[in-house]
Amino acid sequence: MNGIHSPFFDIVFYWVTSKIFWAPFYVFLIYLIARKWGWKTLIIGFFVGLLFLIGDRTSVLLFKDVFQRLRPCHNPELAGLVHLVDVCGGQFGFVSSHATNSFSLAMFSGLLFKKHYKHMMTFMLLWALLVSYSRIYVGVHYPADIAAGAILGGSIGIFVYWLMRFLNQQFNFKLEL
Repeated sequence: MNGIHSPFFDIVFYWVTSKIFWAPFYVFLIYLIARKWGWKTLIIGFFVGLLFLIGDRTSVLLFKDVFQRLRPCHNPELAGLVHLVDVCGGQFGFVSSHATNSFSLAMFSGLLFKKHYKHMMTFMLLWALLVSYSRIYVGVHYPADIAAGAILGGSIGIFVYWLMRFLNQQFNFKLEL
C-alpha cells in the first residue's frame, strides 16, 4: 500500500494527510451545524471538542505509549523499503491518531446529520478512509495502525454522540437529534 507511489500522488497525499488542508472542510461542517442548530452549535462544539480530546489522548496514552510499536519509517528492519513522503513524525504509530480522530468525527457527524442529509455518514466515512489511507501512503503507519484507529475512533464517535443525546434528554438542550 505504501510501495505504489508516484510524484503526482506524493503531492496529493502530502496535502490529504495535512491537518491544515482540511480547514475549509471543517469550517463547512461548522456552517452546516450552525445553519441547523443556531446558537446550540456551541453545545455541539463542546461535544466535538470532547470527541477530539478523548480520541487524541486515548490513541496516545492508551495505545502508542503502551504498545510502543515503531512507525514503519522508524523501523530499522524496513530501512530503504518505506517510501516516506515527508517527515516521519513521532517514534510510535499504533494506533493512528489521524485515523482515530477522523473516524470519530465521521461517526459523530454522520449520526448528527442522519435525519438531515441522507448520505452524510457515507461521505464522512469515505473522507475518514481517505485521510487514514494517506497515512499509509506517506509511510508513517501500517494498515493495522489505521484499522485499530478506525475502530477506536468510530467507537469514540458513537459514545460521544450517545452521551450528547443522553445529556440532551436529561437537561433539555432542545437539540432535536
